Amino acid sequence: MITYDRLFIGGAWVEPSDPEPLDIPSPHDRSVIGRAVQARPADVDRAVAAARESFDAGVWHLTPPAERIAVLRRFNALREENAEHVAQLISRENGSATWFTRAGQPGLTRQANAYLKAAEEFGWEETLVPSDPESPVRSVVRREAVGVVAAVIPWNSPFSSATSKIIPALLAGNSVILKVSPENSLSMGFLAELLERVGLPEGVISVLPADRETSEHLVSHPDVDKIAFTGSTRAGRRIAAIAGEQLKRVSLELGGKSAAIILPDADVDRAVAGLKFGSLLNNGESCIAQTRVLAPRDRYEEVVAALKDLVESLKVGDPSDPGTFIGPMIRPDQQERVRAYVRLGIEEGARLVTGGPHVPEGLEKGNYVTPTVFADVDNSMRIAQEEIFGPVLVVIAYEDEDEAVRIANDSEYGLSGGVWSADEAHALAVARRIRTGTVTVNGASVAFDGPFGGFKSSGIGREYGAVGLGAYTEYKTITV
Repeated sequence: MITYDRLFIGGAWVEPSDPEPLDIPSPHDRSVIGRAVQARPADVDRAVAAARESFDAGVWHLTPPAERIAVLRRFNALREENAEHVAQLISRENGSATWFTRAGQPGLTRQANAYLKAAEEFGWEETLVPSDPESPVRSVVRREAVGVVAAVIPWNSPFSSATSKIIPALLAGNSVILKVSPENSLSMGFLAELLERVGLPEGVISVLPADRETSEHLVSHPDVDKIAFTGSTRAGRRIAAIAGEQLKRVSLELGGKSAAIILPDADVDRAVAGLKFGSLLNNGESCIAQTRVLAPRDRYEEVVAALKDLVESLKVGDPSDPGTFIGPMIRPDQQERVRAYVRLGIEEGARLVTGGPHVPEGLEKGNYVTPTVFADVDNSMRIAQEEIFGPVLVVIAYEDEDEAVRIANDSEYGLSGGVWSADEAHALAVARRIRTGTVTVNGASVAFDGPFGGFKSSGIGREYGAVGLGAYTEYKTITV
């Protein structure tokens, strides 16, 4: 049993305003695996005050960039040393299969290294060459920290979401309040333990598990200069409205309903093997999951049959079992949400290929759903338009390439997507036509040097690499 009876505010463990801990249940069998106190508005006020004071005093943002880089490099190394413990914690809290939580650890290293490399090469201060050689004025352009950053993250991939924000924010010299989901109180408590050990000045970092009401208090706080949010599009709209009213800087990484286009010349077996990970990673609880599979009409039943075989081959069960590919949903309400969408798909007239709304036999004590594939889906159906956030795939037929691109783009979202083809150059040409922030070709993995984010209702701004680092800075021009 893991217990956190204090909150990590300003780099120190302090007494919470509400000492009553929250029980953290296992998604596998709903037994209590830990307890942790939760932040309330009074705790947010303390964290913001500590961040404001530390920033205004310059204890971190006036530290040379090389020294900030060294501190974050120590953090990255410390996290690497504890990678297995992190993987186990997330699996126990979230129900994510250990294959996924373990596989994600090298990705955290690559993500951090991309930020560190960007910080080493970043133009923190540059003198511009005057456009008029006769001008007596020269411009010095600086990239300075925004100030106090509220980083608000969801529950589905807590370490990745946290480090994608706190690493660039801290590298840029900001003071940060990381607001995490109550479900992740244990893994994020451990993250706070790691941050405590790396040598950040007092007041610079806080980690607060908290509910939605307390989150709104944080993002509305007048002393917060920037909000960095990952989560649902609905919540993102609310945060954008608050930011607009107060003219706060804001970046939003929101939902998705991504399409995987299987072109007529694609190797179907290879594509479906890739979609095992591209569509069903993290139990389907992933914003980048490619859950709309677009197949050419003359190969449609071949693709449907291959997806049926794939999904039926995947073991559903205890996330700690090395053989498990899909674990439980994180909460009972999320379980019921996914099952309701499966029932909706049947009502909408889609063909149920495999799966269904039933709970897998023998797993009734946990938050389990049955992985499901629907065929004969029209893109206007709700199961094709709305983010389900679970292991539910829809297969949509297209007549030609232009229609495939039109269907892929016919969505309020624009986060990710994929193209499969035997001709890489042609796949790249199709990828250029898809209106999303990222597109993979033939199952390529995420590249953390390039920017990540979405078009349309999938967000505002970008993360990762130099672009992600720049999102936590302001330009200042000094003319001499």
